[in-house]
Amino acid sequence: MSEPIKVNILDREFMVAAPAEERDGLLESARQLNTRMQEIRETGKIVGIERIAIMAALNITHEMLQAQDQAAGSQAASDQLTALESRIDDYLQDVDIPAELRRR
Repeated sequence: MSEPIKVNILDREFMVAAPAEERDGLLESARQLNTRMQEIRETGKIVGIERIAIMAALNITHEMLQAQDQAAGSQAASDQLTALESRIDDYLQDVDIPAELRRR
């Protein structure tokens, strides 16, 4: 069951409903968002809480997309290594290898 949780972002209090098992994640998300928004506000280049929130959201989303691209690249490399290992194993099964050189 969802229970309201109080979070503070840029000196403003918000009540957010979340299931008990997601409470810690929500609180950490609120802490990170608050930190990002404070950093943006401290630069003095952006005025207004809405604009600061939008910039924080854009920055966080950009970082998330970069992380997804990196994860996809890592998965592709892993898939290629698995395929290569399979080809090597297939090749080695067809080659007569002296017993002392075989895997143990």
